[in-house]
Amino acid sequence: MTDKAPRLLLGRIVTAHGIRGDVVIDSFAADPADIAAYGPLRSKDDTKEFRLKVVRVTPKGVIAHVAGIDDRNGAEALRGTELYVSRDKLPPAEEGEFYYADLIGLKALNEAGETVGAVVSVQNFGAGDLIEVRLDGQQQTEFIPFTDAFVPVVDVPAGHVVVVMPASSPDDEGPGEADDDSAWQ
Repeated sequence: MTDKAPRLLLGRIVTAHGIRGDVVIDSFAADPADIAAYGPLRSKDDTKEFRLKVVRVTPKGVIAHVAGIDDRNGAEALRGTELYVSRDKLPPAEEGEFYYADLIGLKALNEAGETVGAVVSVQNFGAGDLIEVRLDGQQQTEFIPFTDAFVPVVDVPAGHVVVVMPASSPDDEGPGEADDDSAWQ
């Protein structure tokens, strides 16, 4: 069936916890304890289902019991398992908020309304969210800060974002342009 609702990564099993089959989960839900609130979660390949019961939330993650896992060995075998939920099980995004999955595939328009590419991912390498845009007719992608200054319009129902491409500064140097040792003297 090709018309399945998109799935979102809701958490990842980090490690086993104790000897009774509990696991530690890195939850990506707004409230970490809500990871079990959306019903059964699925594996990345959609072949396995996981029913969770949250035991408690700790600074290291959510401690949960996975139905059918009753010992440490079973829990350890789940280490690294990504837990997905169907997009249609999540509540609608609040005004000004977006699920990353809803942005993937949107057209990227410049301020004049011309298509410059399409959003292929949303990343965060630690300094804030970035949208990755594949430029039209190219394999090349550009990372654009996901801030109001660089992405002033996000219109999911209309299927586009407006992006202001960051300007290159004259100080930007490409590979090999800084080979002059005089800068170090």
